[in-house]
Amino acid sequence: MRNVKRRVLGAGAAVAVTGAAVAAALAFGGSQQDPGDRQTDRQKVVAQRGQTVMPFDLEQTTHRFTPTATGGTQDVVADQRGDAEQMDLIRAHLRKEAQAFSRGDFSDPARIHGADMPGLAELQDDYDRFEVRYEERADGATLTYTTEDSALVDALHSWFEAQIGDHGAHAEPGH
Repeated sequence: MRNVKRRVLGAGAAVAVTGAAVAAALAFGGSQQDPGDRQTDRQKVVAQRGQTVMPFDLEQTTHRFTPTATGGTQDVVADQRGDAEQMDLIRAHLRKEAQAFSRGDFSDPARIHGADMPGLAELQDDYDRFEVRYEERADGATLTYTTEDSALVDALHSWFEAQIGDHGAHAEPGH
């Protein structure tokens, strides 16, 4: 219930929350519930595929996507403070992804979300027109995407939105 509760209380207008999700959040009062109970079929498939690509545990981490005027940031953080194992796995994975994305290799997101994922084709085609920067943070790591091309900014934002929807309780919009 962790992420649903946060979205309902903290995301404001950034994420549309259905009446059913609000009712579920209120009904469970923040009690712990298996995220699999709330996942759509697509989210379950994405979580399964994600296990073959992402070395960290989706149940112990959160993806956070924050659009900006020049692109956006993608944070992946350990849910438990001081979880060195998850933080090390997050950092290794995002370091690898930053290098791959800088070469136009988006095969990992395509394996997880599908080749027709919104924004993906544009990012692959125009990888040399944006920068991907890796940075460690106290609880995980961040990828920062920057471009001056408004069409690529839109593609990044679409890509972020698709990931938030596909990852369900494992992702949230940034602040």
